[in-house]
Amino acid sequence: MKELQTLGWYAGRIQPHLPEKAFKPVPLRLLGGLAYLALSVAGLLVIGLIDLHAWANLLIALVLGSCFASLGFLGHEILHGTVVRKAWLRNFLGAIAFWPLSTGPRLWRKWHNMTHHVHTQDEHDDPDAWATLEQLLKRPIMVKIYRLPLFIRSLFSFAALSITFTLHSTRMFVRFIKEFDEKNRPAVWLQLLLPWAFWIGLLFWMGFDKWLFAYLIPLLIANAIVMGYIATNHRLNPIVPVNDPLANSLSVTVPRWVDFLHFNFSYHTEHHLFPGMSSKYYPLVKKHIKNMWPERYHEMPLGRALISLWKTPRIYFEDKELIDPGNGKVYASLGHGFDPKKVEYRQEEMPQAVSSINSVN
Repeated sequence: MKELQTLGWYAGRIQPHLPEKAFKPVPLRLLGGLAYLALSVAGLLVIGLIDLHAWANLLIALVLGSCFASLGFLGHEILHGTVVRKAWLRNFLGAIAFWPLSTGPRLWRKWHNMTHHVHTQDEHDDPDAWATLEQLLKRPIMVKIYRLPLFIRSLFSFAALSITFTLHSTRMFVRFIKEFDEKNRPAVWLQLLLPWAFWIGLLFWMGFDKWLFAYLIPLLIANAIVMGYIATNHRLNPIVPVNDPLANSLSVTVPRWVDFLHFNFSYHTEHHLFPGMSSKYYPLVKKHIKNMWPERYHEMPLGRALISLWKTPRIYFEDKELIDPGNGKVYASLGHGFDPKKVEYRQEEMPQAVSSINSVN
């Protein structure tokens, strides 16, 4: 097993090899956001004002869904301070970018920047980490779900990607709202309610038939695109006691034109190393990581990563493995024997893993 290192340990060794401009904000990234925003407004107006055939509306919905997802990727970048540095402008632009996904900038920074990034893949403190076997056994509903065959669970979990970001964002609001100072809570509430008020108002203006194509279908598409990446960011990696981004994160590869459209969101390990750096420079960071620690770096094509997720359960066993507690099959995680080209498992030697879940009512 390779010794875990901290984020700072890696960053300190790479930073001297990076140009100074890599650590400065890149406002030109907003041009891409402006293009997506213009397309979104145009699509909403066309659906709302013109009576088109359902197939034409569906085509526009596909474009809108892609724009909503890309705006979310840009919003993620903006709220890390890599586009503009002034706090009020950062929050304002971030709110616009996350408007289709109805996630407020204050919540996002609390949940994502200050909690997920600081405690990545910590079984207790990372709000995005999946449960361990011990945690699962304390949740009777989840125990019943994990009695279903893996194929059925994978089918439902992949179908649920189309709503997962919206649901998880709502869950994070409930979790973190009490942690904000009382004087800041009204702003957090407002950032949640204003987007939803807008989209519900759009429903009353358009009627459900048009709203279906103007917002509901695009929202499902945007969720699926965004979660297609997020699902692979850490779910094949182990739970770790040290926030080691080369151990707890996975970068995926996509065609270059997709990286262009999605603001290099595929470079996730690089993002965890330098969250305050514009993703424009992540290919350079990747080059240095692979030169210095090729044996530690995890990357694979996005399609293969998703297939690996389909074939493996999402419950951790002793931190470094994934277990299907209904039948005792145990799968390796990245860095601990996992081969994405041939997903294999072993039967858990200790029957407690199987008997525990089957004994819960």
